[in-house]
Amino acid sequence: MAIVEKILTSFKEGREDSAEFYLTVGEKFIHIEYYAVRNRERSYLGTLEVTQDATHLRELVGEKRLL
Repeated sequence: MAIVEKILTSFKEGREDSAEFYLTVGEKFIHIEYYAVRNRERSYLGTLEVTQDATHLRELVGEKRLL
C-alpha cells in the first residue's frame, strides 16, 4: 500500500504520469499499470489502474500481425 501511495503522490504533484510493476502470484504473471488522469490544463483528476493476468504473454514466440 505504501508504494501505491507514493505513486499517487507523484501523480498529484505532476512528477509522473504512469507507473507499472509486475509480480508472480502462484503460477500467474500479473502486470499492473497506473495512469494519471488529467484535464487539458494538466490538473490531476484521478488515477486509472489496469491489472491483468499476463501469463500467456511469457509464452509468445514469433509474431502476429493485424493484417
